[in-house]
Amino acid sequence: MREQTKENALSVSEENLYRLNGRVPLKKAIPFGLQHVLAMFVSNLAPVLIVCSAAVVRGTGESLTSTEITLLLQCAMFAAGLGTCMQLYPIWKIGSRLPIVMGVSFTFLGSLLVICTNPELGYEGMVGAVIAGGIFEGLVGLSARYWKRFLTPVVSACVVIAIGLSLLSVGMDSWGGGSGAADFGAWYHLFVGTFTLVVCLVSRYLLKGVYKNLNILVGLVFGYALSMVFTVAGIAPMVDFSGIRQTVQEAGFFSLPRLVFFTSHKPVFDLGAFFTIAIVFLVSAAETTGATTAVCTGALGRDIKIEELQGSLAVDGFSSAISGCFGCPPLTSFSQNVGLVTMTRVINRFTILMGALILILASLFPPLGAFFNSLPQAVLGGCTVMMFGSIMYEGIKMLKECVFDDRTMIIVSLAFCIGVGLTQTSGNFFAAFPQAVGDVFNGNAVAGVFVVSLLLSLFLPKEKKNDEA
Repeated sequence: MREQTKENALSVSEENLYRLNGRVPLKKAIPFGLQHVLAMFVSNLAPVLIVCSAAVVRGTGESLTSTEITLLLQCAMFAAGLGTCMQLYPIWKIGSRLPIVMGVSFTFLGSLLVICTNPELGYEGMVGAVIAGGIFEGLVGLSARYWKRFLTPVVSACVVIAIGLSLLSVGMDSWGGGSGAADFGAWYHLFVGTFTLVVCLVSRYLLKGVYKNLNILVGLVFGYALSMVFTVAGIAPMVDFSGIRQTVQEAGFFSLPRLVFFTSHKPVFDLGAFFTIAIVFLVSAAETTGATTAVCTGALGRDIKIEELQGSLAVDGFSSAISGCFGCPPLTSFSQNVGLVTMTRVINRFTILMGALILILASLFPPLGAFFNSLPQAVLGGCTVMMFGSIMYEGIKMLKECVFDDRTMIIVSLAFCIGVGLTQTSGNFFAAFPQAVGDVFNGNAVAGVFVVSLLLSLFLPKEKKNDEA
């Protein structure tokens, strides 16, 4: 039996598409791998655009330049490809050997915006927090066997719902033209955003099979095309082409990703910023636990092994630290690609490796990043509102699987009342505490919901089952 498995792993066959190991002919591996890239491409770059567009340079309050943001988009593609390779083909215990695709996470958006818009911390403080927080999660992941039992289904469900809730305002800000835009709410921003969303919805129903996952990309293309028409026709200034020309002039058509240590924005390590993001890394660990479990149960038809969970979480953390070294936000396992794997049953690691290599290859061409940097905020908003809403929907589905009793009611009610309520108070609720405490909870609903639901799940007594006939 072992010899037959070894032969399958070494042979080149189309049937290996539906096996975890084995080689697949390139004519099949490349398109199936590319499909994974297309399913996550926009979602991978959107958080970078949102965070870096809002970030300020520490000490000066200036924004990052268009060329700098473009190069960071390039680095984000490189980091995502590298993180995916680590998941597929582990280094020591870092990696799960499962068909998991890594990408820049939306989970951290709220906390990153709090840090990078603070003039005393700025973009440099955010990068330092990402590097330190990634190492922290990597170590937590390697010790998963000791704490996995504490992460109950109701805690995971509350966290995912809170993530969706915390991102709703971000999507609407983009739809209106971008936070702080002088023409925020102008008719052309609302029109283009609505058009983009309608295209996303229509293509979701018209596209068949696995291509439904490309509906976000379709909406982006059509929304961008309409924005170009508005700009060229002089109707509204939607697209700034100067950034693309400037990138080609300054970075050329080919460029290697640069480590942040060799730029003018060297990372700054701040304890308060670290605590702000460390809790969210624990939240990301909860998400990755769910995604990795879904791959095993949905695609492989078996329970997850503790070694796979440890390896997956370790990559989640350490690849985030690597992403921070390139000046980018943290990485996480992409739920879009988890859904793609479970739907198509294409679980072959070599095939998904082709997608990771395509992503790395794309990162070497700055004009591609410049193109995405020129995306109007309204187009981005029209695309992302549905993605943000779908996160909340997935959390509700997870909550549906929990036992509905008084204990669950108390956990969910208090978690959201306190966690979300803290972000809506008229003043600083934690004024009597160190500033780091307020930084963590006042502007981040996810952190509050996670901590409250975890504590209640640990200390509330479980209801005894009535075994009487």
